[in-house]
Amino acid sequence: MKINSLSIISLVAVLSTATSANAGAVVDFYAGAMIGAGGYTVKINDHAKSDSSMLFGGVIGVDIPVFRIEAEYNYLNSSKLTGNTAMVNAYFKMPSTIIMPYAGAGVGMMFGAEYEYNDITKDLDSVPAYQGMLGLTIDVPLLPVKFDVEGQVLYAPDVYEKNNTDVDYLEYNLRLKARYIF
Repeated sequence: MKINSLSIISLVAVLSTATSANAGAVVDFYAGAMIGAGGYTVKINDHAKSDSSMLFGGVIGVDIPVFRIEAEYNYLNSSKLTGNTAMVNAYFKMPSTIIMPYAGAGVGMMFGAEYEYNDITKDLDSVPAYQGMLGLTIDVPLLPVKFDVEGQVLYAPDVYEKNNTDVDYLEYNLRLKARYIF
């Protein structure tokens, strides 16, 4: 009887402490996709024009306990503007269990953009771009998936400079990311 009790206690102890191979890992690698909707403002000299927009993109990154670093690509699309951004982002995460707030910033490039102005399509210059993000990460228990809901603002100055025309670009949207943890 004593051996059976000892066996049961040992089995319960082993099963309660057993975890997956990378559950104790400090670093998580991930890849994901995103979709977003919002708007943009194009400032042409002293005039501003705004419209709604959508974005589609992908991310790859590294997630450590307090920070997250990722590379991001976005395709921007609206009725008058299309373009691409490639960014490197850094996030600071507030420690939590299932829902984790975060703030982040990114730097990169806006490229391959076209803007329709007065029924003429103009190619925009490839320029540096900057962005800031605030959001929440939702960790799905027992699955290698995390969802991010975030607000994002992207600024690209001087996307077009020609014939005394100076154009700045400001994108603001709400994004949903799904990240698969390897």
